Amino acid sequence: MCDDFTLEQEEAALKRMQLSRREFAARAGALGGVAAVAACAPTDGSLAAPPEGTTVGKMVEFSAEDGTVDAFFVHPASGKHPGVILWPDIAGLREAYEIMATRLAEAGYAVLAMNQYYRSAKAPVLGSFMEWRTDEGRAKLRPMIDQLGSRAVMRDAKAAVAFLDAQEVVDTSRGIGSNGYCMGGPFTVYSTAAVPDRVKAAASFHGGGLVREDEDSPHKLMQKTQASYLFAVAENDDERSPDDKVELRKASDASGRPAEIEVYPAAHGWCTIDSPVYDKAEADRAWERMLVLFWGL
Repeated sequence: MCDDFTLEQEEAALKRMQLSRREFAARAGALGGVAAVAACAPTDGSLAAPPEGTTVGKMVEFSAEDGTVDAFFVHPASGKHPGVILWPDIAGLREAYEIMATRLAEAGYAVLAMNQYYRSAKAPVLGSFMEWRTDEGRAKLRPMIDQLGSRAVMRDAKAAVAFLDAQEVVDTSRGIGSNGYCMGGPFTVYSTAAVPDRVKAAASFHGGGLVREDEDSPHKLMQKTQASYLFAVAENDDERSPDDKVELRKASDASGRPAEIEVYPAAHGWCTIDSPVYDKAEADRAWERMLVLFWGL
């Protein structure tokens, strides 16, 4: 996940951009438009805000077993659409993920971007990914992370599905999708296991902890679901745990659940727009594979 192993790639990316961590965080945190992040990203592409008026987005609150969840809900301005639960990376729900959720809404989905830390604080808990790399950011999040066991996330997923199914803009005749990044990668599988008759597709981007020994390991839970999967794996994560992709394939075959499993030539965090290792070309390619997956909802 976002640990000292992936820190090396982030340091290399910052060196290429000739920015310090503080400078990168300041630019990303100032996201007064998307251009601030695009200027930092180690790509020659750019990010564009969606056409004005095509989506409607706002912060919402709804009840869950463990408390009141706050989340960002965004959807096309008209019509009914499949719902999607978005699980942010370890730094939590923030403007970068609101932008990413809005982009998915532009593709025709009603997207609920979760604040996974709602038990402790309302979003944004941190303003950017780089705040997680500070001593203060780590100290702030550690006790919050400790509350996010697999069963807790499953309870949250059930509440998220109930919220989506109660919205007029959600087409309940279609399945619900889930996508997640880093920490949120395994949360997508927890979502499919929590409400298997509703959550029918899950896309994990540079997800951590997908293959573990415990019974709630995502690869073991696949057999309890009715979903199709996309596992987009970072090359440095694969270098550290090369057997994970093999175990995911075995789990897919054994459970009969379709899964696309690919190691991307990009570093952990490459799909998150305020990450120093954001790779636009590979992020766009993974995004297109997610849209193919969600097409079947």
